[in-house]
Amino acid sequence: MRILIVNTSEKTGGAAVAANRLKDALNNNGVKAKMLVRDKLTDDITVVSLGHEWQNQRHLLWERFCVFCHLHFSREHLFEIDIANAGSDITKLREFKEADIIHLSWINQGMLSLKNIRKILCSGKPVVWTMHDLWPAAGICHYAHGCCRYENGCGNCPLLPGGGSPHDLSAKVWKRKKEMLSHGNIWFVTCSQWLSRQAKRSGLLRGISVRDIPNPIDSHFFQPQDKQAARKRLHLPDDRRLVLFVSQRVTDQRKGMDYFVEAVARMAEEHPEMKGHTGIAILGGHAEELEGKLALPVYPIGYVSDQQRIRDVYNAADVFVLPSLEDNLPNTIMEAMACGVPCVGFAVGGIPEMIDHRKNGYVAAERDAADLAKGIRWVLDEADYKALSEAAAAKVLHSYSQRSVARQYLEVYNEAMAYKNFCL
Repeated sequence: MRILIVNTSEKTGGAAVAANRLKDALNNNGVKAKMLVRDKLTDDITVVSLGHEWQNQRHLLWERFCVFCHLHFSREHLFEIDIANAGSDITKLREFKEADIIHLSWINQGMLSLKNIRKILCSGKPVVWTMHDLWPAAGICHYAHGCCRYENGCGNCPLLPGGGSPHDLSAKVWKRKKEMLSHGNIWFVTCSQWLSRQAKRSGLLRGISVRDIPNPIDSHFFQPQDKQAARKRLHLPDDRRLVLFVSQRVTDQRKGMDYFVEAVARMAEEHPEMKGHTGIAILGGHAEELEGKLALPVYPIGYVSDQQRIRDVYNAADVFVLPSLEDNLPNTIMEAMACGVPCVGFAVGGIPEMIDHRKNGYVAAERDAADLAKGIRWVLDEADYKALSEAAAAKVLHSYSQRSVARQYLEVYNEAMAYKNFCL
């Protein structure tokens, strides 16, 4: 069986990391898989570039310009909206023709247009689409933020100026998607039970198979290692307990930095002794902007792409905190847990599916900075830390191993192929 996984980027972003790991998991478990990307960053022979860079850039810029116009030339929400009105036809590529199943992943920002996806569906090849957010099941948004309009056609979109209208851009794109999905055989997979519940409420996916399969991780690579050695390689202090925060862009409001800042301030005020023995390590772009905003000493690591260095960052930490306000199944929590680091996060999205409250970490009440602070303190000072650490690593081995995830996807692929053969 030959699988072609299609994703905009090879490495950049959580969906790219997850798609790449799935490709490796499949290849390591007897399934031939390749990845087709617009932005190829390595010399991995199992990753194929779309090519035509100037054309790809044109598709991206044209879509952004159209969104910009609909936003009345405001940058607010500019990158929260995707309309897929431009992209590349991949059906003529050799890799497409050789594949038994086309596996779509995150294909936004000029990778595939709705017209391109319809052509893929009309090709007769079975299509599996992994949802890393809600976009495939909604009009133009990636996260609903409490909006339920996607269930019955969108319109009056809160992301558009003035709250949109009944027949606004979101409604038009929703209708185009509905028509597109009426062609071909397609199976949807979500990375979390939370996203699966949302997707199944969508009017776009009525009558279409939706199941949840978590992202995989290479637990032979991400695993507990010597903490002091990791800190030495990163030039981090060895005489402090380190609280870790990670985000591709740490100033992203969805990642909940404001709540993290408030939680740290509460801890420093209520337990001033922490200033002498606890610090904050921050991994991600713009990390330096947070110096002076946190009430404990900050150690900005910056943006890191080297996987061994990222593994060191996790192993250097005592607790990992991700106060996301809406998230699917964060790779960062999985990576931290695989390294035996207890995690603290809000009870949102797929996070409570990953962190078992007071067993391998702490799940704080949503948007409650006081409870977030309580959770961090509980991990550092009250819990049986060794038991938490062991339970975190064990959860990853049981639920997110390459073998486990590959087996679940193989079931979907076999079902898709059986349906195709039945129709023939």
